[in-house]
Amino acid sequence: MAKKKNIRVVEKGRIYITATFNNTLVTITDERGGPIVIGSCGMHGFAGTRKSTPYAATTTTDAAIRKAIDNHNFRYADVYVKGIGPGREAALRAVKASTVDVEKIVDMTPIPHNGVRPPKIRRV
Repeated sequence: MAKKKNIRVVEKGRIYITATFNNTLVTITDERGGPIVIGSCGMHGFAGTRKSTPYAATTTTDAAIRKAIDNHNFRYADVYVKGIGPGREAALRAVKASTVDVEKIVDMTPIPHNGVRPPKIRRV
């Protein structure tokens, strides 16, 4: 006999969007950071270079938010964006177009404070 999954009601939470050059990842969590829904462009049938398109990011974000609303009664969210990939703006537009009320949008893109050590000077 299959064990029935216990579905939690999470009205308020966070949406994490990670936009890399090759993919866009969407994670919807509760207020403490426990994930309830995850989605990536590869999960929705996109492969290869099509994963890194704005359309794939829109589709992925839409599906993840719809699943959170249907299964967990998700209503209010803080959005955290990370990365500079092509799906970044498209995913944000998909969040704004949904019925979820966005309270704040935070950019968490890491910025190097000096970076790695440069290679030694080339002598010819």
